[in-house]
Amino acid sequence: MNDTVGPSEPETTVLQSALRGLTCKCPRCGKGKLYAGFLTLAPSCDRCGLDYAFIDTGDGPAIFIIMLAGGIVVACALIVEVKYQPPYWLHAALWLPLILATTLLPLRAMKSLLIALQFHHKAAPGRLVDRAK
Repeated sequence: MNDTVGPSEPETTVLQSALRGLTCKCPRCGKGKLYAGFLTLAPSCDRCGLDYAFIDTGDGPAIFIIMLAGGIVVACALIVEVKYQPPYWLHAALWLPLILATTLLPLRAMKSLLIALQFHHKAAPGRLVDRAK
């Protein structure tokens, strides 16, 4: 990550970085667009020129969303099953749209939140330390 905050720019707080992430803006300037498509990252910020090549969120956003959505949908399905015992086709009609809504809608914001926090904390790949000295 060669593009870090310069000495003339004020240091951002974790809250500011998180808000930049949740609004899908550039993690450095908070004004440029982060995405070129739904989940496709732009090559760089159109405002400050930050190169987005350092970004590597992996499966982190998807895992967070799957765990949260799974808990919500399973809890709702169990409550409805115990109280009303609807037929299986009604379960499918109820829970498939809820699964899509709770997984796809927050995925973009979660990915950009993790990108902003990665930038804020200057996260880098792990390296082995040579201790044979």
